[in-house]
Amino acid sequence: MRGMGNMQGMMKQMQKMQKQMKKDQTALEEREFIGKASEELVTVKFNGKKELQDIKIKPAAVDPDDIEMLQDLIIMAVNDAMKTIDTATQQTMGKYTNNLPKF
Repeated sequence: MRGMGNMQGMMKQMQKMQKQMKKDQTALEEREFIGKASEELVTVKFNGKKELQDIKIKPAAVDPDDIEMLQDLIIMAVNDAMKTIDTATQQTMGKYTNNLPKF
């Protein structure tokens, strides 16, 4: 029966880690991430769930004769924000998943 105490200790540690992981995930989802395009002509704001919250377009980015440039700037800003979210997610949640065995 000696091993049962050890098993209970492990279960408590797992539950504690699970609570902390959930707390970290929630904090990450509530964080604000900004993506920027050339000279900040376009900026976008996302939350950690990758939901677009805001977009700002400077007048200098709006050229009726070059809509493609504006489209490219928006894509650049969104991709910049996504990379930032992915990096933050890996840094925050990676401590829980990096040491898991691969099946």
